[in-house]
Amino acid sequence: MITVVLNGYKRPEVLQEQVNAIRNQTIPPTEIMLWQNATEGFDTNLTGQLTTAVSNKNFGVWSRFAFALNAKTEYIAVFDDDTIPGPMWFENCLNTMKTHEGLLGSIGLICDTPNSYRPHTRYGWAEPNEKVVKVDIVGHAWFFKREWLGAFWRELPPTGVSLVGEDMHFSYAIQKYLGLGTYVPPHPKHVPEMWGSLKGWELGVGPQAISYNENSITMMNDYFNILRWRGFELVKFGKLHPNG
Repeated sequence: MITVVLNGYKRPEVLQEQVNAIRNQTIPPTEIMLWQNATEGFDTNLTGQLTTAVSNKNFGVWSRFAFALNAKTEYIAVFDDDTIPGPMWFENCLNTMKTHEGLLGSIGLICDTPNSYRPHTRYGWAEPNEKVVKVDIVGHAWFFKREWLGAFWRELPPTGVSLVGEDMHFSYAIQKYLGLGTYVPPHPKHVPEMWGSLKGWELGVGPQAISYNENSITMMNDYFNILRWRGFELVKFGKLHPNG
């Protein structure tokens, strides 16, 4: 039913904990795939248990969504390497899909201005939400139907964009071509077992984090504005050109 795609990059020491959390889901995955992205230091005994592809070049954050095309299941769950899901995360996502079919994530953003990625209001593990929330963009963990990758790759990223933007691109693509929204499943404050990430404040704020790199933030804003001009509709502001 579910194929997991992990991104092995700068946190090889976290992989075992991540795999354990995924294997211990109330609805366990069919397969765990690892995209090992130009980084050494991984436990080969562990990676040998997974379907692993090793790259000697850093192809950035988009590459794992190309690797995901090898999945054979109805659903795919992609995780950043700083994301440890609670044991009910997949169950939570599948239940959410029944009422809010769309791209799901462990943290979601609603943009507070019409022309910039920041500032934004967050939902999910960083700001727990009791009910499903429709957002503009999700990150850290993505849950979706395999067939939606056709929409993801229908428009290619601009040349030179490899390290950022795949999250907003996915939301834009399924909105434009499939008429689907982006949502954060419930993250009840006192039920962390349902959360998509249990250690975001511990693992997601280090020097490895793209969102804490000023150059990356600039690139995010640049690509955000490209998508706005292409027709990306925001929860608060709609389209940039309402009649376009």
